[in-house]
Amino acid sequence: MKAREAALAEDVLDVEARGSGGADWGFDGGQSAILGEGLRLRVDNFVDKSSTEAQSGHEALAAVLQVRGGELQVLLWQRARQPFLGAWALPGGRLGADETLERSIRRHLAAKVDVRELSHLEQLETLSDPDRHPEGRLVATAYLGLVPADADPRVPEDTAWHRVDELPRMAFDHAAVALAGRERLRAKLSYTNAGFALAPPAFTISELRKLYRAALGHDVSATNLQRVLVRRRLLQPTGETRPPGRAGGRPAAVFRFAADDLEVTDQFAVLRPPGER
Repeated sequence: MKAREAALAEDVLDVEARGSGGADWGFDGGQSAILGEGLRLRVDNFVDKSSTEAQSGHEALAAVLQVRGGELQVLLWQRARQPFLGAWALPGGRLGADETLERSIRRHLAAKVDVRELSHLEQLETLSDPDRHPEGRLVATAYLGLVPADADPRVPEDTAWHRVDELPRMAFDHAAVALAGRERLRAKLSYTNAGFALAPPAFTISELRKLYRAALGHDVSATNLQRVLVRRRLLQPTGETRPPGRAGGRPAAVFRFAADDLEVTDQFAVLRPPGER
């Protein structure tokens, strides 16, 4: 630090010894300070760092996704003040001085939108565009959070679930973050066991197929889905069955995911619509 300060001093102060004299300071009306009779300090290159370096803050945001009513939805809250009064935003807030990013976003989710139990949470991206917030420099770290289909978090009146495919008017760059969360989820459903984070503890293949179809945005063959997940050893039978539906048929076997932590199962796999190769 001292070396840096010394180098800075060489850049901004040009000391010219013109004699000896007293230690009184004065100014000659320009950008030079005069020490007594002879010493002149030229400060024409001096820069006040406090006025040129923008003060920046850091916030944590979350795109919280859940399959609700057969559609992939994201949790948003409506802003009650400027900027973007009345627009919808992702939940989140400023990073506390003694917080990690993950602790911060979990605190904001619990306090602001009453989402306490996420089945999965991971960092999504960092947003550092200097102009992303109209009131000053604000860096954001965005997270992807997933809620299982059988959960129904209580949310405040200013908070609601919205279809990711039909977002309302959004504040800041939050629409892009919500869409990035959707794309991350779709990718991970192909090459990881991320389906565990969307599914209830127990399910039939038909029920799981509906969750995958909603998240992926295209149809999924139940037979192919079962074959892929069983081959990867992601599913375990519970030994239970569900009665057949109105169309009749055999009772449906009930499964659960073998693990409830994210695992890469086939890094090159892609779940495509039926008939597409």
